[in-house]
Formats: sequence, C-alpha cells, structure tokens
Amino acid sequence: MNITRKDIDNLNTVLTVEIEKDDYSGKVDKVLSDYRKNANIPGFRKGHVPMGMVKKQFGKAVLVEEVNKILQDSLHKFLTEEKLDILGNPLPKNEAEIDWDSDNYSFQFELGLSPKFDIDLNAKEITHYKIVADEEMVNNQIKRIRKQYGKLVSKNEVETGDEITGTFTSEEKEIEKKSSFSTDDVDGKAQVEKLLGAKVGDTVTLKTKGMFADDHDNQKYFGVSHDDAHGLDIEVTFKIEEVNTREMAELDQELFDKLFGEGVVTSEEELKSKIKEDAENQFAQQGDQKLLNDVIESLIENTKFELPTEFLQRWLATAGESKLSEEEARAEFEKSEKGLRYQLIEGKLRSENKLQVTFEELKDYSKNMIRSQMAQFGQLNPSEEELDSIAARILSNQEEVERLSEQLNANKMLNFFKENAKLKTKEITFDKFIKEAYA
Repeated sequence: MNITRKDIDNLNTVLTVEIEKDDYSGKVDKVLSDYRKNANIPGFRKGHVPMGMVKKQFGKAVLVEEVNKILQDSLHKFLTEEKLDILGNPLPKNEAEIDWDSDNYSFQFELGLSPKFDIDLNAKEITHYKIVADEEMVNNQIKRIRKQYGKLVSKNEVETGDEITGTFTSEEKEIEKKSSFSTDDVDGKAQVEKLLGAKVGDTVTLKTKGMFADDHDNQKYFGVSHDDAHGLDIEVTFKIEEVNTREMAELDQELFDKLFGEGVVTSEEELKSKIKEDAENQFAQQGDQKLLNDVIESLIENTKFELPTEFLQRWLATAGESKLSEEEARAEFEKSEKGLRYQLIEGKLRSENKLQVTFEELKDYSKNMIRSQMAQFGQLNPSEEELDSIAARILSNQEEVERLSEQLNANKMLNFFKENAKLKTKEITFDKFIKEAYA
C-alpha cells in the first residue's frame, strides 16, 4: 500500500491511496473462511460448503468491506502522522471509476487544508463596559421593594399607581375576563385618564389598541388567543370591582431580614450598598458578554485568511443526511463562514496559549457550581466527599459535560481577552449601556 500527496495550492491537496492484492487478500480469505464455517446452505453440511460457492456468494461484498477498512485506517494514520490540519472530511474523487474486478485499486481524495494565519489581538481597541447602578436606579429598586412588601389597602376611587381588579367584556371577541393590573401598567395618557377618578362599581369603555405596551399582555388581561392579541383593536368595557393601593413598607430591620436573612443588612445605607452590589454583579455578566461578542467580531474582521471555499461547498453538499444542491451548499457555506473563521481563530489561540479545558478544571468548576447552589439553600459547608460524589454524577452525563465545558471554555477565553486584548474601560449606567451597546 502506498499514499502520495499532490498539493493543488496552499489550501487544497489530493491524496492517492494505492492498495494492492497483498494488502487485503489475507483479510478477505480469513473472513470468507469464517463464513464457510458458519454458513447454512441447503444441500451442504455446516462447515462443508465449497469455498468457490462462498466466494461467489459473498466474495465481492467482503472484498469491498475489507478494502474500505484498510482505506479508512490508512487515511487516518497518514493524516495523523503527517499532522495535516484539514477542514471537513476527505472527499472521494474517483469513487465511480473503481473497478472491483481488478486486483489493485487506486483511490483519490480531495482535502481542504486549514489556512495559516497570524492573530493580532491589538488590531482594534475594544470597549469594556463597567455598568454601575446609579443612585436613581437604587432608589427606584427600594421603592419597588417597599411597594412589594407593603400592605394592600382597599379604597373606593382610582388614583395614580393603584391596583384595579375588574372584568373586561366584549361581545365582538366574546371576552369576559377578570383581571388585575396597576394604572402604571396602562400605556397611553387617554386610557389612564378614563380610569383615574372611576369608582368601585363603575363601568368604563376602553380601547385595546395600545392599552398595554406589549401586545402579548392582551392575552393575559383580555384572555384572547395569541393570534388575536397581536394588533387587537376593539373597544371593551371594564367594570371596576376592587381598587387597592399599596402602603409602602417601612425600611426597618424586619424588612431587611426578609430580604437578605437575619442581620445581614442593618441600615438603609447598608441596604443601598447591598442593592448596588447585587445589581452591579449582574451587570458585570452583561458587560463581559458584550466584551466577548465585540472581541470575537473584531478578530473575525481583522484576521485575514483564505478558505478552501469550493471544497467546503462540495463537502457541505454531501455532509448532511440529505444532499444539497450547489446553490443550497453555497448558501449554507455563507451562513456558516463566520462561525468557521472564529472556530479556526479560537482553536489557534487555545493551542498557542494552552487554554484547553482539562478534566480536573471541569471537575473543580462543577464543584464550585454545586457549592454555590447548596449555599442558596443554607448548606454552607458541604464536605469534599459530598461535593466529589455529586460532581461525579453530573460528569457522568455527557450532555452536562458538554454544557459545563462550553461555559468553562467561554470563561477561559473571556479572561484571556481581558488580559491580552487592547481594551478601554468605560463606566456607564445600565440605561445608557443598553442605548449605546445595542443601538
């Protein structure tokens, strides 16, 4: 057996695998001999079927199977030994031309090679947003908390901020739905004005169009279907049955303990500090995700290299369960090209900077995750034996291993980018971050 390589260019090569009779004949004869021992053919005792008959019946199929095994093994060995970094899988080039009645075979395979390229992490300065919870946000959160934990006080007349319970009706859409909402939930000044000053027992007529900011709320409050909820534009009557206002909860130790546990927070200043800290911890994840996305986009944009495009399109045409047309394969390549480019860039960064995830790292990561989850339920000091046992169960599930590996891989890349990419830190409020980062 012999394998030769002919490079077409830097990204495409053809392998020719020559398989001779001596390479496969012994394996074929052994398989046929085993067939003969076990064959049940009418008119012959088991194990006494003439070899000529066995060859006639099974010879060609066994030959093809054994030659293909040698072919696949030799290809794999060659690619490994030559350290060829290929994209996709080898594509048979002369499959239809093989004459299985001859003794020697020559197989050709097209290969798409991974390109060589350099990565410049400093090609573009990336903004790393540090999102802060400003005083207005903290104070608004305190108001929501005080309202949520406050007392519900019944009243007779609707005022701004009150919670109203009543029944919506409409003959046109067969609506008869009891709902509760706050005047703050209602969108549109005209609609709110119809409710303000109304009393328990009153019936007001309202327009559904734009009454709530999100059309999906029409399902919740009017009880209509998902399809009807979108763009619902009818008049409904609303009979007010109950009006309540929230009496704000006092900022006292009882409320602090309800929110954070006994003695964790002991003053209004500590409450503000805690709310700010918790909010900014959550915001940090959003800032990091934005950073990761921006660095990836920059790397794809600024790392220039060619791909074996025609080869990849041909490979995509045959790689799935069903074959694709040339046009479909081209569209599929265009759709996946960015992802492939980053996959190559990320692979190079991981290899050159030893960023691969080890099993021990994965185990430690899963144990930290378990420890954090247990702490939420008051189990603050689990034993190492207990953590090891739970981690072992988690890591025996392949889907969990893939999910945790993906998270840990992303964390490693994020930390690497923070240390090595050209970054500028920008402090910004959450509202401004949303406007600036996702405009």
